[in-house]
Amino acid sequence: MIRVEDDGGVRVVTLDRPGRRNALTPDGLEALSEAVTGADAPVVYLHGAGEAFCAGADRSVVADVAADVADGDEGAVEPFVRLGQATADAIESAQAVVVAGIDGPARGGGVELALACDLRVATPAATFAEPGATFGLFGAWGGTVRLPEVVGLGDALDLSLSGRVVDAKAALRMGLVSRVVEDPRAVAEELADNDALAMTHLKRRLRDRGSKAAREDAEVAAFQELVSAHAAELREFDG
Repeated sequence: MIRVEDDGGVRVVTLDRPGRRNALTPDGLEALSEAVTGADAPVVYLHGAGEAFCAGADRSVVADVAADVADGDEGAVEPFVRLGQATADAIESAQAVVVAGIDGPARGGGVELALACDLRVATPAATFAEPGATFGLFGAWGGTVRLPEVVGLGDALDLSLSGRVVDAKAALRMGLVSRVVEDPRAVAEELADNDALAMTHLKRRLRDRGSKAAREDAEVAAFQELVSAHAAELREFDG
């Protein structure tokens, strides 16, 4: 379900269930978290096999949870949701920079996992939707938190309440993706040429949701660490 290949400075993580549009089961979520957080490479490239990025949660798993609830076990819902949230959190907080390469459909939980990545790079064939409201649910793997942070409240409400499908051009306009290119993996490979420690500090500082004062203190500490790490080279720096 999750295939991992280490290729130089990039760990390639493939969601590998093309017959199910790379939909994820609990085992798949756990394996995805381990694949991303266990990377020694400075960059992780996350993509889907076949013609889709990710359809989100496997509907058979959702059906099983619903069946448990119908039988009186309302506690069956929280572990399922929490696991998806934990996986998205693991992607977001990973030491490596995580690049989502989105080619084809990203739906529901697939969009939520992409939102947790540091960069979302689409091909012209990519499409996106949060269709939960059309069948009585919504994206609960951190989607209601990250989507408005990434695209703004207006577009987040539009996407979530309508369930409509948007193409790569529209996703770029609203900031859901940062680039539309023919080969998203090439972006990950370009990033791998940069300093790994600097990128780790950058993603943590830019993602920090603390107070302004705390973020500025953390910025100073991170910059000091980088200067110390590269003091010898910086002595020769002439701008």
